[in-house]
Amino acid sequence: MHFVQHVLKTITKTLSLRLSAIMLCAVALLLTATLAVTFIFSRQAMKKEAMNDASHALETTSRHIDNILLSVEQTAGNVYYDLMRHRDEPETMEEFCTRVVTCNPYVTGCATAFKPDYFKAGESMMVYVYKDEGKLVTTHKFGVTPYTEQPWYVEPVTTGRVCWLEPLKNKSDWKFPLVTFCLPIYGEGRTCVGVLGIDVPLVHFTKIVNDAKPSPNGYITLLSDDGSYIVHPNYDKLYRQTVFTQIEHGADPSVREAAEAMISGESGFKPFILDHQKWYVMYKPFQRQAVPGRVMEELKWSVGVVYPEQDIFGAYNRLLYYLLAIIIVGLLVFFILCRWVTHRQLLPLEGLTDSVRRIAQGNYDETIPDTNRQDEIGQLQRNFQQMQQSLAAYIGEQEELSANLQARHKELEVAYRQAKEADRMKTAFLHNMTNQMVPPSNQISDFVKRLCQGLAGTAETGRLAKDIEKQSKVIVELLDDMIQTADDEKGKEVDDE
Repeated sequence: MHFVQHVLKTITKTLSLRLSAIMLCAVALLLTATLAVTFIFSRQAMKKEAMNDASHALETTSRHIDNILLSVEQTAGNVYYDLMRHRDEPETMEEFCTRVVTCNPYVTGCATAFKPDYFKAGESMMVYVYKDEGKLVTTHKFGVTPYTEQPWYVEPVTTGRVCWLEPLKNKSDWKFPLVTFCLPIYGEGRTCVGVLGIDVPLVHFTKIVNDAKPSPNGYITLLSDDGSYIVHPNYDKLYRQTVFTQIEHGADPSVREAAEAMISGESGFKPFILDHQKWYVMYKPFQRQAVPGRVMEELKWSVGVVYPEQDIFGAYNRLLYYLLAIIIVGLLVFFILCRWVTHRQLLPLEGLTDSVRRIAQGNYDETIPDTNRQDEIGQLQRNFQQMQQSLAAYIGEQEELSANLQARHKELEVAYRQAKEADRMKTAFLHNMTNQMVPPSNQISDFVKRLCQGLAGTAETGRLAKDIEKQSKVIVELLDDMIQTADDEKGKEVDDE
């Protein structure tokens, strides 16, 4: 904290640092705004590109899967018409099943099953041919449950429709999950008397889809309407598991939202959290191609492309980190360059500041150097130079005037002392004269009093004596006033000293 305060204090004190910091902040703000807008549009563009790639992957995957289904359907159709002509010949059923299995590499097994009592009273008829480690094996059962109770037989016999069944994942019936294409075998009067069932293992779909990975860590999944996996890169999920199995084991609720949106037949793009990582899934209903003569049954499957966020925005995030590092280094280099340029440009100001400081300390003769710069700094330096010269001339005039005033002051002090001395001498003389005149005046007054007393009988003499006495008193009073004035002047001289 103290270091930051010290740095801020240094920046506020140094003009070049402050200008560099201001330019750095302005450039950083401009870069931040530009990059923010750029990355927002880049992220949107990358997201749009990812969605386009996902849409293309969805179309391609749907086409590949549908091609498998269509090839199975065509294989079944090629055999079906011959089978219908020989449906009353049970010994030929194994041949038809073998033909189906050998003609199509995606088919792992084929079964023909008829209603009990169709051939002989109380006798069931089923033939199942399947591949086991490259060899063909023929059996008359499928799993441990009677075939008459299994969905691949019950569904077409009950409805009389051509159909694809949901994945068979019951290990008690078969050792790996299958999807089955079922064709009703009709007898007289368009009555369903049996079923031709063709099995395709889910592993085939997954292998084909895995060969066309949409991204390094992404994958494609295909779900049935009950959430069962038909295609998934993890083969374990093809056995008995559904998309909701993960939710039962504590997966994020967003997984259920994405799964429910997929199996509901919607098309869209949803994020979800799985294993503490963000994923995106783009999904749409699985659509089959319209081919002449094809039974367009609605399968209610949904295909989705799943991307981890890293695959979509990984390059974007790496680019962001690289750009942030480049920006930080670039801003640092920009700051150093700005600091160097502004310091070089403001270097005359530092010298000018030192000169002005020395002038402020009283060194009025400080010389401000000349400059050839025509910018504001050069003009400021020349103005300061003119100001310093004017100030030096003014200070010189003031010093000369002060010297003249000091000389005049000394002359006035001498004249003042002389005048004061003359006044003191005048006062002393006056005081001395009055002191010498007082005794004779007192004697004259005494003589007149005695004369008046001796000549009291003569009227004219008495009158003259009285006048003399009166005038003598006036002289005495005037002398007292002069003595008092002389004493006062003397006291003032003492106070001034």
